Amino acid sequence: MALGVVILLLVDIIWVASSELTSYIFKRQEYNKPFFSTFTKTSMFVLYLLGFLLWRPWRQQCTGSLQGRHAAFFADAEVNSIGHAVTHLPLYPLSFPSNLSASKKQRVRFSNIMEVRQLPSTQALEAKLSRMSYPAAKDHESMLRTVGKLTVTDVAKISFFFCFVWFLANLSYQEALSDTQVAIVNILSSTSGLFTLILAAIFPSNSSDRFTLSKLLAVALSMGGVVLVSFSSMDSPDGKGTIGSLWSLAGAALYAVYIVMIKRKVDREDKLDIPMFFGFVGLFNLLLLWPGFLVLHYTGFEAFELPSKLVWIYILINGLIGTVLSEFLWLWGCFLTSSLIGTLALSLTIPLSIIADICMQKVRFSWLFFAGAVPVFLSFFIATLLCHYNNWDPVMVALRRVFAFICRSKHRIQRLPEDCEQCESLIPLHTVSHDNESFCS
Repeated sequence: MALGVVILLLVDIIWVASSELTSYIFKRQEYNKPFFSTFTKTSMFVLYLLGFLLWRPWRQQCTGSLQGRHAAFFADAEVNSIGHAVTHLPLYPLSFPSNLSASKKQRVRFSNIMEVRQLPSTQALEAKLSRMSYPAAKDHESMLRTVGKLTVTDVAKISFFFCFVWFLANLSYQEALSDTQVAIVNILSSTSGLFTLILAAIFPSNSSDRFTLSKLLAVALSMGGVVLVSFSSMDSPDGKGTIGSLWSLAGAALYAVYIVMIKRKVDREDKLDIPMFFGFVGLFNLLLLWPGFLVLHYTGFEAFELPSKLVWIYILINGLIGTVLSEFLWLWGCFLTSSLIGTLALSLTIPLSIIADICMQKVRFSWLFFAGAVPVFLSFFIATLLCHYNNWDPVMVALRRVFAFICRSKHRIQRLPEDCEQCESLIPLHTVSHDNESFCS
């Protein structure tokens, strides 16, 4: 746990430093090419595909030896076309009486009817494990980790589909860095969690994606902070602060689309090999998106121009450390801790980027910026907790308790006068006075 927390803190520092370096390249080195920067750094994800040379389970998927081991493991099961095992229940006779005689000694004759029940492929592993002893399951532990994972072909298909959404989300982030400060961009980009809550409620992948009052409160809190931060960015003299804020929000919305759609495509995160996924994203980015240089150059949005040697070094270091290595470290940190801690660690980029802008770029932020940064920061925590505890709705629980308390209080207030009236009617006044006289005497 301690090692995982240290790694996640290191990832936060790397991401903030990467954003500051990108902003430095765009503004100080006067190489404002967001498309070129995004294309280069995203294409460097292709380095993950070296895992096919270094990582044995990936090589086994290509050679087919892993499928042979799966077939041997599921010896009593069939394997369907996508490599998943299909386990069948044994055949058994059904008791259907076909004839009853009227004699004294009645006999029941059963029809020779057999039925076959077929379990879905998703339950093949559980059905097999339920019939295995614990020592046998431990012997197959390394192989069981790969059972149920998507094949190389399936991962490549998903990467091809999400390559464009991923690229557009990162391009919007780079465009925002070219127009405004890093702190403002990171604060507005953190609203991706709120966009994820909204889109997951509209396009749910399971029953836990329902929209609750707590999620509504988190959305309202974040949107209020976004408005204040956006107003603070309008103070820039060149007017690019507003454009940068819009690019940041667009990137956050696109990243939310990417998260929700991949969750609908892959029901469990352990089924998708994340490094292989990003490796194919980098490959498809390199092969399919290079025509964007021609389109942007001839339309005048971004003239194609190779950077200087120094800028080349900055971009390559930024892509290697700030993109490829940081993604690996973040996944490792989440594995050592949890996905909740890993997501909460992302929120630390907000204060770190504010400190970096103040110390390195001598930026002075207005009170509107800090007034908006606090609710956005808090809503990030709330959204993360609500995503982790899917069916938790503390706002609804609090409202129900308040409503129940009010109802009990009203019931007590209504019962109090009735009790007084009963006391007065049951104890006559002359009896009370007579008792007092007797007591005095």
